[in-house]
Amino acid sequence: MGNNGNGSFSLIILLLPLLLIGWLFWTSSKRQKQMRNFSQSLSVGDEIVMSSGIFGTIRHLDDTSAWLEIGEGMTIRVDRRAIAMKQAESPAATGPAAATGTTTPSAIDEGRDDSPRGQ
Repeated sequence: MGNNGNGSFSLIILLLPLLLIGWLFWTSSKRQKQMRNFSQSLSVGDEIVMSSGIFGTIRHLDDTSAWLEIGEGMTIRVDRRAIAMKQAESPAATGPAAATGTTTPSAIDEGRDDSPRGQ
């Protein structure tokens, strides 16, 4: 009787790592499929955010690269895998300046101070 309980315990110890490895492979392939679908959904004109935090607008796409306009007349070529997400709202409304009350880039260009200390 003690042998049977010992055998069940050994079976559980053997199966748990196998289940964990199977789960890791499944979640990894699911994530890769999501990234592949996202990359295929990108199109010219989409406003995106790169994994490095750079905001830009897609101006040209090929199989592995994207050309992003990050400023007026300033275009960079990046690997498509570096694009993290599509931009939902304008960066001024969602950026750190909106959350902290700091001076925004447009305010600097206009010579005004939007920060709480400037009021």
